[in-house]
Amino acid sequence: MSDPRTPRPTRNEAPQWQSEDGSLILAKCEDCGEPHYYPRVICPFCSSDNLSWITCSGRGRIYSVSVFRRAEPPYALAYVTLDEGIKMMTNIVDCDLDAIRIDDPVAVVFKDRNGIPTPMFAPVQG
Repeated sequence: MSDPRTPRPTRNEAPQWQSEDGSLILAKCEDCGEPHYYPRVICPFCSSDNLSWITCSGRGRIYSVSVFRRAEPPYALAYVTLDEGIKMMTNIVDCDLDAIRIDDPVAVVFKDRNGIPTPMFAPVQG
């Protein structure tokens, strides 16, 4: 039985979830130039359907975070503000949950969730 928390990418999101080189891919509107997350078929800024995929830095800072200790195993859910300005809901991984702080720098890591490489973030120095 699959884990109900496992993301199920739609065909419009699939490229973002299939990064094999470790890079984070986001949708960008070719008409207004705005990148956006989560992927969708129409730009949330100008309603254009002229979209493409861009590779972003995969780096950002923690905007907000909640640690869920009653779950097994405990986990951290956060909003990360990417260097490109986009806020992305994600998990913070590979760290001491008690050490996570707002504004900590983070970088994308892909974790396997039932065969799907899922973007999450881990703290980095500086």
